[in-house]
Amino acid sequence: MTLSRSHSFLFRALFAGITLTTVTFCHCQAADWMQWRGPNHNNVADAGQSPVTQWSRQQNVVWRTEIPGRGHSSPTIVGDLIVVTSADQASQTQAIIGIDRSTGERRWLTPVSQGGFPKIHPKNTHASATVASDGELFFAVFNHHEQVEAVGVDRSGEIVWKQSVGAFRPQQYRYGYAASPTVYGDTVIVTGDCDTGAWMKALDTKSGKIRWEQRRPARLNWASPIVAEVAGREQLLLSGCEMMASYDPTTGKPLWAVPCLTMATCGTAVFENGVVFASGGYPKSETVAIRADGSRKILWSNNVKCYEQSILVHDGHVYAFSDAGVVYCWNAANGREMWKYRLRGPVSASPVLVGDTIYAASERGDFFVFKANPQRFQSVAKNQLGTESFATPTIVDNLIYIRVADSSAGQRQEYLYCIGKE
Repeated sequence: MTLSRSHSFLFRALFAGITLTTVTFCHCQAADWMQWRGPNHNNVADAGQSPVTQWSRQQNVVWRTEIPGRGHSSPTIVGDLIVVTSADQASQTQAIIGIDRSTGERRWLTPVSQGGFPKIHPKNTHASATVASDGELFFAVFNHHEQVEAVGVDRSGEIVWKQSVGAFRPQQYRYGYAASPTVYGDTVIVTGDCDTGAWMKALDTKSGKIRWEQRRPARLNWASPIVAEVAGREQLLLSGCEMMASYDPTTGKPLWAVPCLTMATCGTAVFENGVVFASGGYPKSETVAIRADGSRKILWSNNVKCYEQSILVHDGHVYAFSDAGVVYCWNAANGREMWKYRLRGPVSASPVLVGDTIYAASERGDFFVFKANPQRFQSVAKNQLGTESFATPTIVDNLIYIRVADSSAGQRQEYLYCIGKE
């Protein structure tokens, strides 16, 4: 069933600055998915889950709700609340939406900004960054009026603080903004890699005030930062700008940087056993493995392109779903190709791992399920949902939360699905 109000009413409410309904107090749980890349910061879901592998519009749908407007942010889950962002092109309004995790009913819709929308790539949206949370507040970032603005809202959708983080005025390629924020301790880290000035800043989660800032090379880049426990310490990792870079997440000071990759990457670095893996992008194509101990040693590289989507690493092997729709498995230690298998592209959403099973989507709404098996490609299922799939699924408590768009009826409409056993 569809649990939503009309598209036109919701965005009239957005335009007027109305916040709809409220949400009851909730506590974060062990099974939460509190930011981009999930509880383990690598798109690996919590162990012990057995989500379904087959679904459609009629099969294994727990609930479905309409999402007004357009966005690519993935579902963020804290307690009984799901939070996404969306944008309405006609009114140039950006908003944060709270959805009941159990029923799919919309609890609130909070307008954040209006006007000042920049020109963007046709595949991008004005609400592509995934929301991050510290369990109490939700942090979203939007690009408008030639700046990146961060906002913190509480569980009832009330705005606690708003902060202009930095300028974002692309000159060469006006493709928009996409980098998701990441929470570290009592800070939320936001990046703005741009050819007219680039920066990375940490904001206080309670007030939004800037705690530290670090300059970045003035290049266009859309990768999201992530904090990892790797090579014996916590490191803030960010790919792109023709390098793989590591920073101290407490101060923003550089730890090391290795020339590699390309100017623009969109995916987020992954890590295992003291090694960092990343892929991109534009104008060159490269996937690379780098020792993260500061030695700046590149262990291996190849010319596979995973531009918008991130890759996975699991049990000594790297799994990548390339732009062209080819799945690869490489030995993580030496880069040896174990196998490759052609599915279907193009690809923008990142694959998710649950146990030994990978869930991966194409832009056309194909959802491929296959085993993380280094010996051979082992298909489990193929599903179709909607006609567009750009947002990465979230998997919590044996349920899969999928944001798709459907234009089959002649008019584009976004939906959030909860997929599970009927």
